[in-house]
Amino acid sequence: MDASRLRGVLPAIPTPVNADDTINVAATEALIAYLLKQGVDGIVPLGGTGEYGSLSRAERVKMAAACVKAVDGKVPVIPGVLDPGFHDAMQAGQAFADVGVDALMVLTPYYTNPTQQGVRDYFLRYADSSPLPILIYEIPYRTRVAINPALLHELSRHENIIGMKACNTDMYHFLQVMAGVDDSFAVLSGEDSLFPLHLAAGARGGIVVTASLLPRAWRNIYDLAVAGRTVDALAAHRALIPLMNLAFSETNPGPMKSVMDMIGVDAPRMLAPLVQAAPELEAKLRVELQKQLAISEV
Repeated sequence: MDASRLRGVLPAIPTPVNADDTINVAATEALIAYLLKQGVDGIVPLGGTGEYGSLSRAERVKMAAACVKAVDGKVPVIPGVLDPGFHDAMQAGQAFADVGVDALMVLTPYYTNPTQQGVRDYFLRYADSSPLPILIYEIPYRTRVAINPALLHELSRHENIIGMKACNTDMYHFLQVMAGVDDSFAVLSGEDSLFPLHLAAGARGGIVVTASLLPRAWRNIYDLAVAGRTVDALAAHRALIPLMNLAFSETNPGPMKSVMDMIGVDAPRMLAPLVQAAPELEAKLRVELQKQLAISEV
């Protein structure tokens, strides 16, 4: 796989689970069938939205395998690797490669608060050893580690580092990143709230959380943006602000999971330490989602 396949709308999907914290395979298959029917460009399981840290290692691999089977080669499957240490991260990446995923989304190492040199060495070592191409996952408001744009420029030239999920909400940082990354490196927006702005600044697509609920609406924003209709893309995005505000008003993916039955997916259960969304929030989100579903189906 190379960067040419990193484009469009790739939903960051939640992990449907049973009462015993194991993967609900039937619900996972239903979610992926829904997303493929709506024309998504990839599937990204096992990120923060996928509650990576709350799943057992075996269930993470089971989820990756279920996604590969359900997708059946139609679009790339790119699971997250969210371990804080190199060896655990490598073991996870190898296990995911063994079940047939297409690439790995590797989180910046966290908790240890590495220097920029440490981040550089980590990603170069991982890329040199990885059985699959990798995307860098930068999300400093979760990890407390931001990557210097100049370092991202360097890393973008490694043949096995094909892109990144950009969740740094500093737009100037994003503009600096875009100013120097290699043409072989695809920057994907990782922020629902900034998606059209990232596209206007050069992102090739996005890994979008609420695209799991409204893939068609997000695809419309993408199509408008790549056609150069930035004002129209921003207007379409603005219409989703009430839904985004509700979906992220408690820790993701709690709110989103609470309403997934509205798209035919049984996925309300959360994994500790996260809890289900407050009933009042769920009720408001149901009203807004119904409104948006009606619009996107027109």
